[in-house]
Amino acid sequence: MSEITVAATQMACGWDRDENIARAEKLVRAAAERGARLILLQELFETPYFCKDTKPDFMHFAIPVAENPAVRRMRELAAELGVILPVSIYERANNALYNSLVMVDAGGDILGVYRKSHIPDGPGYREKYYFNPGDTGFRVWNTRLGRIGAAICWDQWFPETARILALKGADVILYPTAIGSEPHDETIHSRDHWQRTMQGHAAANLVPVVASNRIGREEGESCAITFYGSSFITDATGAKVAEADETSEAVLTASFDIEANRRQRVAWGIFRDRRVDLYRDILSHDGEQLHPAHGLR
Repeated sequence: MSEITVAATQMACGWDRDENIARAEKLVRAAAERGARLILLQELFETPYFCKDTKPDFMHFAIPVAENPAVRRMRELAAELGVILPVSIYERANNALYNSLVMVDAGGDILGVYRKSHIPDGPGYREKYYFNPGDTGFRVWNTRLGRIGAAICWDQWFPETARILALKGADVILYPTAIGSEPHDETIHSRDHWQRTMQGHAAANLVPVVASNRIGREEGESCAITFYGSSFITDATGAKVAEADETSEAVLTASFDIEANRRQRVAWGIFRDRRVDLYRDILSHDGEQLHPAHGLR
């Protein structure tokens, strides 16, 4: 049996950490009741999205993986329900702070941690103040139900992330997210662009994508953001097969045949026909190669 049922979820978050974890548990249980065995919660669901402002006190939200109450509770749920739960947290590791994802396998074992690679810095999204750049590289885990790859929010705008996860054998790519309005320009509504970018990753790599965003308006001291939900799931061709609205708490599910998708990826020839000998320019910032011997162009 190579079929897997996945779930995307979305919810609003307040300042009571325990209440947010309980709300996330409710969504996990609802998804499991609908047959989901891989359930994605949104980015940093333990608190509001605190990166709207730059406040030193918010850095104390960071907790080591072993002490994090959301990780502890999701491990218990994974063991009870037999589900895979990627858990997005604010991680403290000694003096470093990361935007991290803890991959909890069905049964409750922690398979590893991914630390967000691309850290944004713009009006309302001041993440460089709070997070060290991730140092794990891109991660794909062998879970009980298949090979699962995951990245976090801003990572989803970079095709290199999805391609590397696909090259590492991901059967599904996950993106927990916190995205909404742009405080500096209320005319910008990026939802469709956001979705199309990830649909393109799915289509280009022939790998289903699951994206979970938050909902609700969150007020900060410097600005406010209205998060637009619209969590969704694509099939391996990039077509949306499930989608939430912009304002409602939601649980979405979809099922895929992992073995059929693997055969399709091989048959399509995308990975056979890659010209890795021609791709060195992507390692530069400006598309120009440096001479390997003496640094001249």
